[in-house]
Amino acid sequence: MNIRQEIIDSPIYNFSEHAAKVKLDQNESAYDLPKNLKEKVLQRFAQLSFNRYPQISAQSLKEDIAKLNSWPADGVVISGGSNIMIQALVTAAAINKTVLTVAPSFSLYALQAPLQASELIEVPLNRDFSLPLEALIKELKRSSGTFFLANPAAPTANLFSLDELTLLAKASKDHWLFVIDEAYHEFSKTDFSVLIKEYPHVVSVRTFSKAYGLAGVRLGYSLSKPELAAQIQKLILPFSVSIFQIAVAEVVLKETAYMNDRLAEIYSERERVYNALKAMSGISPYKSVTNFILFRVADAKAFYDSLLAQGVLVRRQDHLLNLKGCLRVNIGSIEENNAFIQAAKLAAQREFGDD
Repeated sequence: MNIRQEIIDSPIYNFSEHAAKVKLDQNESAYDLPKNLKEKVLQRFAQLSFNRYPQISAQSLKEDIAKLNSWPADGVVISGGSNIMIQALVTAAAINKTVLTVAPSFSLYALQAPLQASELIEVPLNRDFSLPLEALIKELKRSSGTFFLANPAAPTANLFSLDELTLLAKASKDHWLFVIDEAYHEFSKTDFSVLIKEYPHVVSVRTFSKAYGLAGVRLGYSLSKPELAAQIQKLILPFSVSIFQIAVAEVVLKETAYMNDRLAEIYSERERVYNALKAMSGISPYKSVTNFILFRVADAKAFYDSLLAQGVLVRRQDHLLNLKGCLRVNIGSIEENNAFIQAAKLAAQREFGDD
């Protein structure tokens, strides 16, 4: 078959589905779109012309997103999920160049690198998951391409400071496209798009999958200077955002009260789950500013298997750099979190003799 060797040699995105009563493994929202909003979406669908192409670049939705973020509409680019945007940003600046990121981080950055870039550099986070600024700046001075940094970080769930990102923006300004992946920014109440106003090579990537609870709709977008956005838009295929995606997002953006209520619950539940894990012998949870918590145990596989046997599905992270013994649980509904806490207590009792 006439396929590039880089494609053949590259691994696929690895995700194994398991049936479980309580599903807390993909950082999804615990709640579906409210019934009244679904009805409004369906009413919008009934008015659409299925035989006509959608807007070439989802212009009406761009304007809604621009208003939401106090951003110029011509600085917004929309894609069918932030994954598509990440792929486009590798294409934009890293062909035959470098993809730079930290480790551990969102795996898609590293998976895209061998398909298009000539080099992948993953600089290890410090043991406390803080940024290795000196090592990153050294790499930024050495090469050029696309630099990805998830902030809030995934899967470690911590936040890097504006001062740190400003240093990296300064160091990368001449030869890099600096991408700040803000998929979880609603949970941390942060907005790093302020850097874009001073540094035109900086891009913020965001998603409707997490806080908005629209993972199945597949919508992401970027914020950048209009001049850069015009170039990024060339890499998003025309008419690739469907009339259905646009309709759902436009309905949701006009009625965001449901999301604010959910965020308030997540903030509260995140603290409750963290404190419950912290109180269990043999479990070390890490503080989180996202909708998930990373925690460490002695034997990740045994703990994972014990949870799954009780009908609770979480995500193993122990294969990642410096995350030996780690698992990740996303914050679910109150009932789901109760089930997880009870299952974790039983798993801890079995493994550590916790009372």
